[in-house]
Amino acid sequence: MARVKDDIRSLSGPQKAAIFMLAVGDKLSAKLFEKMDDEEIRDLSQAMSSLGSINSSIVERLFVEFADQLSSAGGLVGSFSSTERLLINALPEERVSQIMEEMRGPAGRTMWDKLGNVNEAVLANYLKNEYPQTVAVVLSKIKPDHASRVLSILPENFSMECIMRMLRMEAVQKEILDHVERTLRSEFMTNLARTARRDSHEVMADIFNNLDRNTENRFMTALEERNRESAERIKGLMFTFDDLARLDGGGVQMLLRQVEKDQLGLALKGASDDVRELFFANMSERAGKMMKEDMEALGAVRLKDVDEAQSGIVQTAKALADAGEIVIATGGDEDELVF
Repeated sequence: MARVKDDIRSLSGPQKAAIFMLAVGDKLSAKLFEKMDDEEIRDLSQAMSSLGSINSSIVERLFVEFADQLSSAGGLVGSFSSTERLLINALPEERVSQIMEEMRGPAGRTMWDKLGNVNEAVLANYLKNEYPQTVAVVLSKIKPDHASRVLSILPENFSMECIMRMLRMEAVQKEILDHVERTLRSEFMTNLARTARRDSHEVMADIFNNLDRNTENRFMTALEERNRESAERIKGLMFTFDDLARLDGGGVQMLLRQVEKDQLGLALKGASDDVRELFFANMSERAGKMMKEDMEALGAVRLKDVDEAQSGIVQTAKALADAGEIVIATGGDEDELVF
């Protein structure tokens, strides 16, 4: 393990906090961990496990008020075992296992995070030789935008088979997990067996949302022929750029502050009249005039570029909605206002 420098000025904030947690012992550290959220625990645990040997003089300088108690203990050693021991006293065993497993990956990343860095063409080329059920497991676990790109590259008949497997997938079978574990060589695969599963139609709707228009229409048409009920359910769960017409003025203004002007201009080139009017109505007269001029200056644009711009704005809107900063009306009775 790398040793932290003797100069206290070289210590980062997380390193100082990690030394403190190791120094105060199990009982006090357990009470502190109880006050933290998962992200804080992961960050602090990562710092603790990578500390290595800490000179006792560093400990004493950090905790002058506790010098008498700490100096007799000498130095500290931060390791996976000492970190895990502290966490066990504060958190449920399953939560501790998940945190420690994530930490053992590079920079605490899970297997699915690492798969997200694999080029979609490379991943698709690998997956096309696997069983559709295996591909369904992988696609349901990686991010929807990445899954959509992989799905669009796979042979069409094979893609449809994978889609059908995802829609029917009630639980990941042990033998499938074992196969994926062997082929992907991941130590984190056992997490899948206990991970709460999203509705398969919701997962598929997210993936379809990230497909370009032509690919989405192709897959949706094929799915309607094989399972109209599932196709209709996915359509109902999908969120498109035109659905932004359901935003109120405050929501549009919030969204305008979050997106780039160039991205918005490109997205509005392919938008419906209702969506265009809504956005322009929530801009100042000067800003609206400049946006229209910029859009005219763009001339003819590729549909692919418009789709990408609209998809990016949709993802921003969904993130704002999830955070409770905007409300996207569904059109149901629950969205009616009472004055």
